[in-house]
Amino acid sequence: MLNDKLGNLVRTHRCGDLTAEQIGQDICVMGWVQRRRDHGGLIFIDLRDREGIIQLALDPDRDLASHQKAEQVRNEYVLAARGKVSPRPEGTVNPKMKTGEIEIEISELLILNRSETPPFMVDEFTEVAENIRLKYRYLDLRRPALQRNMMMRHLVAKTVRNYFDEQGFIEIETPVLTKSTPEGARDYLVPSRVNTGNFYALPQSPQLFKQLLMVSGFDRYFQIVKCFRDEDLRADRQPEFTQLDCEMSFVNRGQVMDIMEGMIAKVFKAALGVELSLPMPRLTYAEALDRFGVDNPDLRFDMELIDITREVADSQFKVFASVAADGGLVKALNVKGGATFSRKDLDGFTDFVKIYGAKGLAWVKVKEGEWQSPIAKFFTADELSVLNEKLDAEVGDLLLFMADSASIANEALGRLRGHLGEKLGFADKNVFKFTWVTDFPLLEWDGEQRRHVAVHHPFTAPLEEDIPLLDTDPGKARAQAYDLVLNGSEIGGGSIRIHDQSVQSRMFELLGIGEEEAREKFGFLLDALIFGAPPHGGIAFGLDRLMMILTGSDSIRDVIAFPKTQKATCLLSEAPNHVDDKQLQELGVRLRTKQQ
Repeated sequence: MLNDKLGNLVRTHRCGDLTAEQIGQDICVMGWVQRRRDHGGLIFIDLRDREGIIQLALDPDRDLASHQKAEQVRNEYVLAARGKVSPRPEGTVNPKMKTGEIEIEISELLILNRSETPPFMVDEFTEVAENIRLKYRYLDLRRPALQRNMMMRHLVAKTVRNYFDEQGFIEIETPVLTKSTPEGARDYLVPSRVNTGNFYALPQSPQLFKQLLMVSGFDRYFQIVKCFRDEDLRADRQPEFTQLDCEMSFVNRGQVMDIMEGMIAKVFKAALGVELSLPMPRLTYAEALDRFGVDNPDLRFDMELIDITREVADSQFKVFASVAADGGLVKALNVKGGATFSRKDLDGFTDFVKIYGAKGLAWVKVKEGEWQSPIAKFFTADELSVLNEKLDAEVGDLLLFMADSASIANEALGRLRGHLGEKLGFADKNVFKFTWVTDFPLLEWDGEQRRHVAVHHPFTAPLEEDIPLLDTDPGKARAQAYDLVLNGSEIGGGSIRIHDQSVQSRMFELLGIGEEEAREKFGFLLDALIFGAPPHGGIAFGLDRLMMILTGSDSIRDVIAFPKTQKATCLLSEAPNHVDDKQLQELGVRLRTKQQ
């Protein structure tokens, strides 16, 4: 059976835009069938588009032809419907729907296209396996929740563009086919047919080009840009992702942070109607580790880490005393009211910290006048009194202890803190707590490579007062870097850049990048720096991760229209796929056959 032709019929309204104000008007809507209900003579159809659902009422006495067509209609058919907006009969109003007070009395119905029975219901309530959702992503994207996510993403991008334009930024596109400079994550490589044997790399970031734009005198640049990293994936990572990328000349880091706070405040106001309090708090990297164990702390709840190394250094508990003697850390966490956790829970916490390299976890349940714990016997009454006071321990509390190297003790207990915040319901998705983290180490020592590596990237400037340390003790130099953390997730990171070629060359030396290698990889940047490069700095925000938080989504895939799986595949298009031998020959590429 042929479908109806649209002809001269013109859509006047979207389904979800109709209200009681249109009662009495002749209108035309178009969309997909959510459901059809046959009440004997009357047929009701819920018609859906991206703005919502409207009820169509078809009466055979009003238009027999349309009623007969309605009898054929099934879920996901595409319809056009013309009629008069009317109030729903008494007793049939649906207060849960935006359009629940009205319906359209149909005088003309067109079936624009039919649909096979879909593999799942397109609604808010049906649970569908993610692999099925991704295979039929075009159906998944019809679901109201995902459509709201995509429309909010559009609103955020629009808000960002408007804000940056008001602040004097210029949007400039940078190359997608660029040069491989393997110093961070693995590049995605693209073979060149014209230059056989050579490869482009897809950009992990527009970093070098945006610095060159500052040398070019554009002063303020931004871009909403696709980036690519060939790395192991997880719930908040994708092989291709989107950045809000910015760079500014003649600024210090405080100015960069101030302008970016204004942008984030505009986004939250537009997307959620939330007024953010500015300026946002700021923590140094050292303070973040000391208080929270990690450099991306969740500030929606307290439960800070307490250093008790000095208090237990002379105790009879050898595990604590030996770690203290070896220069390690002993830290504790007071979980208020946590004494109700079972032994199974405590064993689970121990398994959790082992993920981060910890050997174990000591625990104490604070009871009336005593500690209930296998380690209680190793402490004197005076020691218990001191620890109780320092940890603000009260009856019913659970004390958790970690003794290890500083890096393991901080991270393992810090990650456990975040895990407990989720488990205890402290991490409310409707609460938004920001903090800047500053003064990161410039470098860290890589024991396997036997060299320093950049904590952020090789173009990050050291604090001016720490420049002499590059020659005497580079591991102690701090960076002019800053991360913006929201609810325990880093949503943006940036730095003031090195604009002096001699400092940049020294940085490459410290990273074990010799002069010849630096020339090969970054010669164009080194050349640019000698032609009047201004002081400059910038930041990049992960748009996908920010959208996860704004929409309350649990997976980054719910805020990307066509995402990849955790194996970096697209179930919809079946990418990546094999290509034929002719294409490979043109590219000068030969695949290595698998050994039997």
